[in-house]
Amino acid sequence: MSGSITSVPGILCGHFTDTRRPTGCTVVLTPAGAVAGVDVRGAAPGTRETELLSPLNAVEKVHAVLLAGGSAFGLDAAGGVMRWLDERGIGVRVGPARVPIVPAAILFDLFTGDPSIRPDAAAGYAACEAASNAPPVEGNVGAGAGAVVGKLFGIDRAMKGGIGTAALAVSGFTVGAIVAVNAVGDVIDPACGLPIAGARTEDGRALIHATQAILNGETPRLIEPASSTTLGIIATDAVLTKAEAAKMSQMAHDGLARTIDPVHTMTDGDTLFALSTGASGLRGHLSVLGAVAARVTAIAVLRAVRAAVGLPGLPAARDLLSSSPPANR
Repeated sequence: MSGSITSVPGILCGHFTDTRRPTGCTVVLTPAGAVAGVDVRGAAPGTRETELLSPLNAVEKVHAVLLAGGSAFGLDAAGGVMRWLDERGIGVRVGPARVPIVPAAILFDLFTGDPSIRPDAAAGYAACEAASNAPPVEGNVGAGAGAVVGKLFGIDRAMKGGIGTAALAVSGFTVGAIVAVNAVGDVIDPACGLPIAGARTEDGRALIHATQAILNGETPRLIEPASSTTLGIIATDAVLTKAEAAKMSQMAHDGLARTIDPVHTMTDGDTLFALSTGASGLRGHLSVLGAVAARVTAIAVLRAVRAAVGLPGLPAARDLLSSSPPANR
């Protein structure tokens, strides 16, 4: 599998990773503007400018999308993205000014290290400075730096999440995705139906299937509200309307449902953005593009946890190779 979200013409991507504790942000820049849509499925989202993406509302294009750690504090990083774009005269003309349009979403990563350290405007600006059309680094970087998965049975039985990216070219179009995986649920390999990262057994040596454990009578811990969230951006060079971009983001959530179990929970703020650069100049069939969007989203989720590196008390998928098969599949 090759390709990344920057395989889509018109897309730049950059990370900022804080060296003081595992946190950071990831920006996707579309300097020429991109038609955008969004679909929020989790019950605990932290977002900015998502209402503007409704097909009912006036602004047609965005100039960047930001994913950040730091919980709601991390939304401050979008101000740095706006400043970077403003300095370059990029934005929607409104009277005497150009206003950059920067939707954003955050995930909760305050379990790891000093929670007073969060992405801020300087972090968003730095992510823009780092942005290019090169394939983004995966794993413990950017918005995935402090990501954790498999928290249903407590943070002490969880594992390291991360950020991953993928792209597919189909019928003359390219669809790419970048996903920061910080789910309360397990990450499942759809090829075998077993978790590759997630909740571990009490001794910490093997994986359990969290949902199956619940069905077998094991009671999960009460997880703090808004303590998780998987975020992603899906981009294509096909020409889409705002309504079509919204539908593509909706269909891309199928990729999360195939690879995260449980998903879209009360403690997740799962949010996927869709971008259409239109660089191909061609219109694609939305059912085809949506199906590909779901596939690249699923691949990006798997790549995120496979690229992750463990932290003290939080092993990564590469560290834990055994999986306890569910009892009543």
